Amino acid sequence: MPLNDLWFLLISVLFTGFFFLEGFDFGVGMATRFLARGDTQRRVLINTIGPFWDANEVWLITAAGAMFAAFPHWYSTLFSGYYMLLTLILLSLIARGVAFEFRGKAEGRLWRKTWDAAIFTGSAAPPFLFGIMFFSLIQGMPIGHNMEMTAGFGDVVNGYSLWGGLTVTSLCLLHGLTFISLKTTGELRNRSRRMALRLLPAAAALLAVLAVWTGFATDLFEQRKGWMTAAVILGGLAAGLTGYFLKRQKEGWAFGMTGTLIVLMLASVFIGLFPRVMISSIDSAFDLTVANAASSPYTLKSMTIVAAVLLPFVLAYQGWSYYVFRKRVSDSDHLEY
Repeated sequence: MPLNDLWFLLISVLFTGFFFLEGFDFGVGMATRFLARGDTQRRVLINTIGPFWDANEVWLITAAGAMFAAFPHWYSTLFSGYYMLLTLILLSLIARGVAFEFRGKAEGRLWRKTWDAAIFTGSAAPPFLFGIMFFSLIQGMPIGHNMEMTAGFGDVVNGYSLWGGLTVTSLCLLHGLTFISLKTTGELRNRSRRMALRLLPAAAALLAVLAVWTGFATDLFEQRKGWMTAAVILGGLAAGLTGYFLKRQKEGWAFGMTGTLIVLMLASVFIGLFPRVMISSIDSAFDLTVANAASSPYTLKSMTIVAAVLLPFVLAYQGWSYYVFRKRVSDSDHLEY
């Protein structure tokens, strides 16, 4: 496999891994607003992701860093063209991270309500904004011969991209609710499972409409008809199995199925794009591809060696942290601080 193809695959895996892992963090953060009854239960919800959320965000940082090094033209076009959107995402993630640390540092109802609002907003905004970005990107953006993107508001924010943002947000919330049912006990476990079952039909409907809309708004089905058809079938199966496992209180399997929905969605975006990395709505000759957006062969070779040496340690460390903190969290375990 050529190295530029390999690095496109790695970046795709990193973004997909970010949404699989950080997706349930986002979902738990959103659930703190309406699932928890009282500060104790809200603290329990936060504790379920306490050991994981900051490590999960590393996947996004690594994906952006890999894009910068392996595909500098892709990085510069994407980050400059979506500057405002990415700035809002960054501010949301900062607010959420600060809120996790600050909400227990002082007493007072207003203090905690302020940081709780930051947790909810900082958890809901990133998946919604990322959804807008990815689903406007696959529609094609005004990119010229100089690889500069000159998009207006309507190019980025339109009916299709807004629907994509809502779909990503709903899937993250569903993923978070199944994670809560997997990691808590008693009332919280039962209530989160029931809420996930109620949300599942709406999330599945959003995803189904998005798949149909994608067939009309993009060329992904033309580029990868076999994969896209298989993804739709597998997605329907995963949604059905999510409900099946939730009803039978097999939360681990249900969590795997909601994660599968997220993986299928992100994989479809990247598989449909390849070998392009950004689509020009002006002229297909101006598309950014894995060939014309890549770094030099020497750079890619050096990066591959470094990644091959370091990546196993990073994955082993994160896997170990999930193993260590694998037990359920109950009301009696929560920390007041």
